[in-house]
Amino acid sequence: MTLLLRDVVAALEGLYPPSTAQSWDQVGLVSGDPDQPVERILLALDPTLAVIEEARERHADLIVTHHPLLMRGIHSVATTSAKGASVTGLIVGDIALYVAHTNADVAAAGVCEALASAAGLSDTRPLAVVEDQPLGRVGRLPTPTTLADFATSLYAGLPASAAGLRVAGPADAVVQTVAVVGGAGDDQFAAVRASGADVYVTADLRHHPALEAREEARGGRPYLVDAGHWSSEAVWLPTLADALASALRVDVDIDISTVRTDPWTFTVGATTAGGTP
Repeated sequence: MTLLLRDVVAALEGLYPPSTAQSWDQVGLVSGDPDQPVERILLALDPTLAVIEEARERHADLIVTHHPLLMRGIHSVATTSAKGASVTGLIVGDIALYVAHTNADVAAAGVCEALASAAGLSDTRPLAVVEDQPLGRVGRLPTPTTLADFATSLYAGLPASAAGLRVAGPADAVVQTVAVVGGAGDDQFAAVRASGADVYVTADLRHHPALEAREEARGGRPYLVDAGHWSSEAVWLPTLADALASALRVDVDIDISTVRTDPWTFTVGATTAGGTP
């Protein structure tokens, strides 16, 4: 049986229905002919030039990414820009691109559930409902632990990043209830407080929202862990691989990209949990 792109799209849309994406989002098939055969699929967080080159080298017919290539309108696909070179690379290489973004955030086999699993949480429930969809997760650790030990364990369970984790709170504070949102989540502090979480794991925490959240907490709970955008979402890719293989039920190669699309490469002068640089 020849697997067609339309078959893979149907499987992906069964797992991550486009109707569950946020109203501002751009998801779905970006390039490719629905009737083209698919023998190898490459999964990645971002459709960067390096990922597209990796797909070409692996002879992949389809790239599935979390982040969109064309979130905002562009007026040229000339190769003088990175976006134009990416579009050209996909078309010339006969490589299809499919995006599952905020619809993958809210899904049962999605980003937030994968992050909750990496954090060791059980009995998870949605953190908030946004545009009628369950965003984020709240769950409990098997036993109470210190914030430092929790952060150390979480880091071990995530794809390694140059920046590591940023933590706001006393290293010896005891935590058990944890809220998570993969990717940027500093718009969910009210929901986190309402959930009763001891600690909130997300990414892209800006100075002012994070400082205001700590002020509201008066130095107490919820403590904050910024796990980094790439790490907090790339943890989902193995889940996607398993879910897609199960949904397709045919012989197709599914690879996870080896390209680390986290833009950060090193840090200087970080402070450890013990308070030393």
